[in-house]
Amino acid sequence: MGVKLSADEMRYIALFDGVTGANVCDCLVDEKGNKVTFVIKPGDLGLAIGKGGSRIKKVKQMIGKSIDIVEYSDDPAEFVKNALGPTKVKGVTISEREGRKVALIEVDRSDRGLVIGRGGQNIQRAKLLALRHHDVHDISLT
Repeated sequence: MGVKLSADEMRYIALFDGVTGANVCDCLVDEKGNKVTFVIKPGDLGLAIGKGGSRIKKVKQMIGKSIDIVEYSDDPAEFVKNALGPTKVKGVTISEREGRKVALIEVDRSDRGLVIGRGGQNIQRAKLLALRHHDVHDISLT
């Protein structure tokens, strides 16, 4: 499944790549939540954040939006776990329901609100990323 990027997303990727040196493979812009999510290549998380968070702070200041970083993984379960970070996900199981891939995630009861996010924004972002990168159609809390 190919990822189509808007002009704004391509501009944010170029800016993020130029400031941090991290390799970006996807970008989501949430205008409603005033947030940009970058999906980066495995192993580039430290590079993207920078010493003391200096690089990520600089990008945030330049674009004027909150920033989330998700580390890509070829393993759909690991990718879903990364997309829900920094929440402590106990486990992720990928299964099929009615011919569609579904991720079942296990988290502590106290972390459920953090996983879902205000107005469902965190879980919706994770669902969109999982669909774009691994054809996972839904994420359910167990």
